[in-house]
Amino acid sequence: MMFKLNIITVSLLAMSGSVMAANFGVGQANTESVNMEKYQCKRCVSETGYSGKVTLLTGYNSPNDLHAGNALGTAEDGAIAAISGDLRYLNSTGYKASMQAHQLGLDNGFANLKVGKSGLYELELDYQAIKTYESGDARSQLWQNDGMLTPSVYPNQFDLALQREKSAIGLSYDEGRYNTFVRYSQEEKTGTQSASLVAPRPTNFGLPVDSTTKQLDAGASLAGDNWLTELSYFGSYYSNNIQDLSLPYLSDVYSAAPDNQAHQVSLSGQYQLDSTVMSGRLVTGRMIQDDSLIQMSGNPLQSWDGEIETLDGRFAVTSMLSNRLRVGASVDHSKRDNKSSSWEFTQYSYNALSGAFKQNVPQDIERNTYKVNASYRLASGYRMQAGFDRKEVDRSYSEREQTDENNLWAKLNVTAFDKLNINVKASHGVRGGSEYQVNELTSSEDNILMRKYYLADRTRNALELKFNHSPLSWVSIDLTGRYALDDYDATIIGLTESKDYGYDLNISLQLSKNLTAYGFAGQQWIDSIQAGSQSFSSPDWQADIQDEFINLGAGFSYSGLMEDKLTLGGDYLFSNSISDTYLEGSALVGSDLQYGGYFSYNHSVRMYADYALSPKMALKLSYQYERYYDTDGAQVGINTVPGLTTLGELNHDYNAHQVMLSFSYLLR
Repeated sequence: MMFKLNIITVSLLAMSGSVMAANFGVGQANTESVNMEKYQCKRCVSETGYSGKVTLLTGYNSPNDLHAGNALGTAEDGAIAAISGDLRYLNSTGYKASMQAHQLGLDNGFANLKVGKSGLYELELDYQAIKTYESGDARSQLWQNDGMLTPSVYPNQFDLALQREKSAIGLSYDEGRYNTFVRYSQEEKTGTQSASLVAPRPTNFGLPVDSTTKQLDAGASLAGDNWLTELSYFGSYYSNNIQDLSLPYLSDVYSAAPDNQAHQVSLSGQYQLDSTVMSGRLVTGRMIQDDSLIQMSGNPLQSWDGEIETLDGRFAVTSMLSNRLRVGASVDHSKRDNKSSSWEFTQYSYNALSGAFKQNVPQDIERNTYKVNASYRLASGYRMQAGFDRKEVDRSYSEREQTDENNLWAKLNVTAFDKLNINVKASHGVRGGSEYQVNELTSSEDNILMRKYYLADRTRNALELKFNHSPLSWVSIDLTGRYALDDYDATIIGLTESKDYGYDLNISLQLSKNLTAYGFAGQQWIDSIQAGSQSFSSPDWQADIQDEFINLGAGFSYSGLMEDKLTLGGDYLFSNSISDTYLEGSALVGSDLQYGGYFSYNHSVRMYADYALSPKMALKLSYQYERYYDTDGAQVGINTVPGLTTLGELNHDYNAHQVMLSFSYLLR
């Protein structure tokens, strides 16, 4: 859609406002005395007809574990086949078509078709399949059949996996200053995911998934010499084909996700005045849910009317005050006005069975964000940026109804040195707000000393360093380092401190004309401290949570072999995740309370050989190996804990292999 291109164009024009003021545009040039024949490209030919590449793939898959399908593209065991391609067509009158496909035939793939006429209209058809795998060894003693959960003495085994298939059709029309578009999409989501029942006893089971989401987007835009505007509509419709679930002796024990819909109307625009660009957007909408409720004792409602009115707005301005100084500011507003129905329900109080009445309270949320920034070129190769951001949030019926966050940041860009770029950014943020209180409308059963991390007072200091260096013509190095410290200085029970630091290193090598290589390494550490109380009073235990993430990789490509017909390559990736929790405190000494940690690693190897049979045909042989292991101390066997039925230990430990042979044909 040309609207996005117009946005970029106007932004670029804003950067050259002084030139426009002098009217030095290309369109104003006098070309009457210029011999254009001398400047025409004699060898530049607009390629018409068909072009592109079609690839047929076939191979053998040995996943050894359903989870391996996330990396291999399919969990199917045995022979596999797919098709990929990138085709284009163009004729001399401007009619064009293109088609892209990637691994159609596997569990994960996509296809896209576009036809139209250049600069006038375009019709687009799109298809995408995405499948995610969690486990192929889940077990449950509840069988689900047509809304009935039937208990069984022996557990049944099933797959935890979700399949999404999305198809879309879109049409856009461009007539210079006027553009329109309409797009309709539908997504079918099926599979099985984990779910649980609390009564009559805690039980995990496989919840079937069968839902449809429909999306309709439409809009029109109008552009002038220095302005543009767009009016758009976005509508979403969700329907769940799974109804409430029941036990043979107890009806409606599990409530299905209700059908819902959302509608938004958006009006946006941008205006350029000399070297100043102003943009704005106003979005209003409604989110609606109207579905039957499971009938329970003390619930007088047969259905619940849920409705939230939304209002979002943004205004931003940026201006080049001089060739050294640029300033900008923006205001964002977001409001969620909850118009859902409320009713008084009979509910027992926490300490005694008083039979008191309580009312469900719909929560409203309003956010306002203000930003100002400036960029100043100190000298050639030195630029300083600074800004101030403020975010205000109001939440009705919350432990803390108002919070405000203030963040001051500064950034220095240095490009003055030959083959070396340096970026340094530092920020300081503080969050405060209204009085934190626990009352009957929120969580009277919580410890009055507890603070939720997203509502608590916090001071954040962060630093980021970036280097890009090319010491030699064939070497490029990128290094990024980060450090952030969150101090929840007013929290007695809850998250009191968090550190987040790490680095990313990338190296690119052009070792010879035919040999290239790369390598990367990255690590991240997150250390958190949490205080708690078993006695519902002052803190008597502390948890130190240490999370570590590692990513390492390397690869190469060697071409020019066998008279420039053979290319060899390989890639290696290693990732590792570790999470440990250490408990300290007198209340835990000698107790049986233990927190298991989480640990996982993955080795991924890919090797390939690409051989050109002719200028138009090629064969490629590839091999992929996956070594994956994870263990979660929180998972237990299906009946290991008395009174608790789980889906079993869903940890993974496997080796997976995939061999693929592909044939490619080039169209020219």
